Amino acid sequence: MSKEHILYLKKIKRNKLFILSIQLLIIILFIIIWQILADKKIIDPFIFSSPKKVVETIITLHNTNNLYKHIWVTLYEVLISFGIGTVIGIVIASLMWYSPNFAKIIDPYLTILNSLPKIALGPIIIIWCGAGIESIILMALFISVIVTIINVYQGFKEVDPLKIKLLQTFKATKTQIFLNLILPNNYSNIISILKVSISMSFIGIIMGEFLVSKEGIGYLILYGSQVFNLDLVISGIIILALMSSIMYYLVLLLEKKIINKN
Repeated sequence: MSKEHILYLKKIKRNKLFILSIQLLIIILFIIIWQILADKKIIDPFIFSSPKKVVETIITLHNTNNLYKHIWVTLYEVLISFGIGTVIGIVIASLMWYSPNFAKIIDPYLTILNSLPKIALGPIIIIWCGAGIESIILMALFISVIVTIINVYQGFKEVDPLKIKLLQTFKATKTQIFLNLILPNNYSNIISILKVSISMSFIGIIMGEFLVSKEGIGYLILYGSQVFNLDLVISGIIILALMSSIMYYLVLLLEKKIINKN
């Protein structure tokens, strides 16, 4: 590598380190200010809790062997719904690209379903699937899969039509065009959609756990609100934020590997 290229790479690393430092600083300052406000009684620690109380609550959950059980239940449900939703979304979006008539037929239904408040479907889902994990996963799918379909299909449509015509002049079939042009050109787009799909899956799972679950982070938050234990509610929210952040960064790692490979 040339000297200029080495300097350029160092500049990128310094910039990434700077951004990470600012991100960590924001979190640290927020925690410090939150604790100071609670200690000085500027905010009511009973309603707003405090970092110390949150840590104590998480330690209590750990000591009573409740913490990891609830984390695992929610993580399991999220992974199942995320995986199924991603596969269904990509498959249906592919069929829509492959068949314009199919896309025109289902497009209005996708728009209508996407505009529906999904929580309103909760009672119907419970009647269909029962008060169990199936209802929770189905709720998450209703929320995440339609967004995945719409965004993936939009990415497929935006591939340069001149490139498609070029392959058609070489007698390429529609399947060959899809596998060799449409799909490879949308790897980064699909990864970006996965980031959104993760958040949608978490939202759907927590909504489902609010309705029917007796385990999981959503259940902890709901139970805490019912007994007016705001320390438990905020602890559950923070645990949920950490889980979603970890999954988000795992997708980022996947994105880097795919970009480097291509």
